[in-house]
Amino acid sequence: MNPILKNVLAVVAGVVIGSIVNMGIIMISGSIIPPPEGGDITTMEGLKATMHLFEPKNFIFPFLAHALGTLVGAFVATKIAASRKQLMALLIGLFFLIGGTVNIAMLGGPMWFTALDIIVAYMPMAYAGWMLARK
Repeated sequence: MNPILKNVLAVVAGVVIGSIVNMGIIMISGSIIPPPEGGDITTMEGLKATMHLFEPKNFIFPFLAHALGTLVGAFVATKIAASRKQLMALLIGLFFLIGGTVNIAMLGGPMWFTALDIIVAYMPMAYAGWMLARK
């Protein structure tokens, strides 16, 4: 297979599988740590209106979803890529970083979570995914 095509497919596969991991964690999060009483978290508008009721424990699973989705996506991209494997992993991190930044801009949230999410959950996890896949 053409190496360029294989690298494109690696990034697409990394994004898709990372997104599946992300959404899977988000979907199970409410059954493990229930959302605040009286809030509707099923829509973006409801989530934005409920955000002020969230306690620190309510941010554990969103952080894990972002971090593990990026980690798994970068791992997959590294394993599939024909060349420039680190770049492919970091492209996954960049994709999820952009998505996370847009999400934070739309929803808001506490500054500590925004900083933690932006600084730790994306590019470092993409790098870690690349490192894990190299072994």
